[in-house]
Amino acid sequence: MTGGHHGRLPVFVYGTLRPGRRNHDRFLRGRTVAEVPATLRGAVLYEGPGYPYAVAAPAGEVRGELITVAPEAYDEVLAALDELEGHRPGDPRNLYERVVCEVAVEGGGTVRGWVYVAAERWARRLRAEGRTVPGGDWTG
Repeated sequence: MTGGHHGRLPVFVYGTLRPGRRNHDRFLRGRTVAEVPATLRGAVLYEGPGYPYAVAAPAGEVRGELITVAPEAYDEVLAALDELEGHRPGDPRNLYERVVCEVAVEGGGTVRGWVYVAAERWARRLRAEGRTVPGGDWTG
């Protein structure tokens, strides 16, 4: 998992932004060109207060969708998602960090995409006392 600038990558969603969930309608409906079932390997999903957190782990996987945002809406959508996820580059108070990961897509193959993972201070706490989501599939 890495940070930095990587262009207009798709976004892997695993919680309230998944199709049919409350924030998908608010932030993504009508602004995507593809939504494909996908899996993030090398991460474990933890329950959070109202939403889940993905945390890097040697074994485990998180299920969700890889969302390709429409080009004309990309910058606006990514800024809105950063705000929703409490992500500000370099801010130690972040809830989530937006990082680039390889995501396995349904039907085979992997794609590089943005993933919001628990910021390190939250990840440490979750590893110590968090409750994992069975099968890495959050139904919130």
